[in-house]
This record gives sequence, structure tokens and C-alpha cells, in this order.
Amino acid sequence: MSTTMRTYLDWNATAPLLPAVRDALVRALDLPGNPSSVHREGRMVRAEIEAARRDVAALVGAEVAHVIFTSGATEAANLVLSPAFKMGRAALSVGHLYVSAIEHPAIREGGRFDKADVSEIAVTSEGTLDLAALEQALASHDAAKGLPMLALMLVNNETGIIQPVEDAARLVHAAGGLLVVDAVQAVGRIAVDIQTLGADFLILSSHKIGGPKGVGALISRGEVMMPKPLIHGGGQEKGHRSGTENTSAIIGFGVAASEALGRLDGEAMRIAGLRAVLEDAMQTVAPDVIIHGKDVSRVCNTTFFTLPGLKSETGQIAFDIEGVALSAGSACSSGKVGESHVLTAMGQDPKLGALRISLGAATQRADIDKAIAAFATIAGRRKRAVQAA
Repeated sequence: MSTTMRTYLDWNATAPLLPAVRDALVRALDLPGNPSSVHREGRMVRAEIEAARRDVAALVGAEVAHVIFTSGATEAANLVLSPAFKMGRAALSVGHLYVSAIEHPAIREGGRFDKADVSEIAVTSEGTLDLAALEQALASHDAAKGLPMLALMLVNNETGIIQPVEDAARLVHAAGGLLVVDAVQAVGRIAVDIQTLGADFLILSSHKIGGPKGVGALISRGEVMMPKPLIHGGGQEKGHRSGTENTSAIIGFGVAASEALGRLDGEAMRIAGLRAVLEDAMQTVAPDVIIHGKDVSRVCNTTFFTLPGLKSETGQIAFDIEGVALSAGSACSSGKVGESHVLTAMGQDPKLGALRISLGAATQRADIDKAIAAFATIAGRRKRAVQAA
């Protein structure tokens, strides 16, 4: 998204609000009714929320009734990552949570599990889940304590690498466990179907696909096994998430979901082409640049790279000065720029530092050209510093 001065290439952190979403938000703010009210105004708002629920469900091939709206992906994670489940009215215990070593901080914190009941599963040097390590962990699981649960992202937020979710699902279900899939960085970039993946639960976030911030969803494959509520109160969202629904944000989320599904096929090839131009130019300018995950399956929009000798903090500031907005890994840690746990998990030295460029629907060739020019300037400055040393 170009302006005369700035180029925004941080779509994995948040996508700019789509024009159609902005229009929907403005309209929704004027709806007066409470969606729990039975009068006409309340029913009108309820109808809008249910239309949004249909659009969000369609984005991932889910049943409409299985979509629970939350305040975002972090709340959805804390709702579902719980040792306390129910099967119908009967209590059901989840004994241990297994998380991949490259999960987002919202997952790595373990939700409502005690730290002692959370274990990391290693990834390979290529950045994909080590299925043999998962199989071994599940074989050692103490079933007497309850079911095993695996939390695995579909697309890594730093590298863009696609994880072997379907293979993991088969292993988890063979062990009688549950699979929670963080699909935040996947929807709108690759086709996502909850049934095909074999996920028991999906986590989504609105603002990653051009919707408003502060709304997300937990989507289940069925309604038999569900986590006990995190937020209690008036029983909204079928009792799974109480509190008056954030009507305008939910309506905006629905519009964003509909647009993401509609542009999925056409945009992927265009954005992949832009990324190829970017990465080829980076490697020409600085042959020692490391593009993490370049040789494995990635989503089309993400480049996670290391320029040896350039620290993450220094690089992010340097690009910012050149008018290019990008990230040093996850942008969901209160503005902190630290070492990448993803690089550590992949067996690489996190002190090398890494930067993430992520493209989106409004990214144009001019944005790529500006990023290449900024990269050339920064790489040239690094080269001169080395020569002077």
C-alpha cells in the first residue's frame, strides 16, 4: 500500500482496514438494538451478527452454529486451551497440552493449563513440526490424567511456513486427543477447510484479513466436546462466551471474511510473483542474505530474512527511516523486539536477527521496488562498515 512517503509491508502484523469493512462498520455503529433483545431493533442486530457468522464459517468450511465470536485470537486461545472440557453435560478432562516450538506467544503461554502440563514439540531444521517427536510424545502420554491436546499453527507467523496439520491430526486422533489449529495467518492466503485439516478447533483473527481489531473466533468441528467457558455472564454465544456481542466489529469481521474468500484464488499468484521479484533482488544485492524457509512450502506473502551483521532492532529502524514498515518477527508482544524463538527452534542462532516482510491485497510493484531500494541502501551501508572495520 503506497503513499508518497511510506510503504506498508507488515500485513502479517495487521492488514489495513478494507474499504467495504469500513463502510459496514460505519453503518453498524448506527444500529441501536441489543442483539439479545426480542423487539424489532434487537432482531435486526441479531440478523446482522448471524449473517457475519455465516460468512466466517464459509471461510473455513465450518458449520455456522460452530462459530463462537471472541475479542480476538488470544481470547479464543485462552478459551480452548483448557484442561476442563465437557462432553454434553458430562465433565471431560484434558490431561496435557502439547505445543509446537514455533507457536505464537498466545499459544505458547498454554492458556488455562498449568505450566507443568504443557510440553513443546520440536520442529525440524526446515521449520516444520517434527512428526516423529509428536508421535513419541503421544505414545508417552499418561491417559489416566485425561486426553492429550495438540496446538499447532497452520502457517507460522514469522516464516510463513505451512505446517503438516493433516498428518498431525491423524496422529493426535489415533491417540484419542484433540487438535487446536491457529489458522490466523492462513485464512485469506491458502484454502482452509476444518474438515479436511482434521482440526477439532480453529482460531481466527479479524484484523489479519482486513477486518477490525478486537474481534476473532473460535470455531469447532462439532458441538459434543467443548471447553468450559472462560467468560461467564448472560449466556451469549450459546453460553460459550458471555457478554453483549461487539456488533460493529463482528459485522466488519463478516465482510472481511467474505472478501478474503472471494479474492483467494486470484490474489495468491499475483502476490507470489511480487515476492519472487523481491527475494531475487535481495539475493542479487546481498548474496549472503538468508531467506528462511525458502525451500519449503510457504504462504505466498511472507519473506523472513537475515542479513548477517544486521541486528533485528537496527534493521527495523533502518527500514523505517527509509519509509518501509516491516516487522522483526511477531508484532504481538507489546512492541518488544527480541530474539526469535522460531529461529531457535529451527536450530539457528537467534542472535543473527531476522526481519519479516509481509505483503497483502493492496501491495503493488511500486511497494516492492521501494523495499528493494531500501534493502540495497541498508546492505550497502553494512558492506561499507565491514570494509572500514
